[in-house]
Amino acid sequence: MQPLISQLLSQLLPLVVFLNILLLFWVMIEVGRARAKTGVEAPATTGHPDFERAYRVQMNTIEQTLMFLPTLWLCSTYYRADVACVLGMIWMVGRVWYARSYLKSAANRGAGFIVSIAAWACLLIAAGYGYISLFISAWTH
Repeated sequence: MQPLISQLLSQLLPLVVFLNILLLFWVMIEVGRARAKTGVEAPATTGHPDFERAYRVQMNTIEQTLMFLPTLWLCSTYYRADVACVLGMIWMVGRVWYARSYLKSAANRGAGFIVSIAAWACLLIAAGYGYISLFISAWTH
């Protein structure tokens, strides 16, 4: 039987996905706000630096999400769901930190990016380890 904390964390994995959806919604709203504030009309994707930062935050968050969600699933399936949950929450903190910092100044985005990419890399390593262990176990028994 898993320890209680591990069981609880495993059940919170959908919360990580839900928070990611909210993050995507928030950065979409920020792009709309930046368009209204700076007068950059759709479909333009360049113009005022404030708009361009908001747009890059949105695009980078989408790009990161495309790597994050499958890796989160692989880690929870082939390694441990509680570990995936903790690393997913760390990824979320890093992405919010990145977005808030980048919206203020492009020079400030580094720390949040490093936190999120490190959490993603740990998810990837754990998923790979879990899958390879399962594969080796299946071939050696």
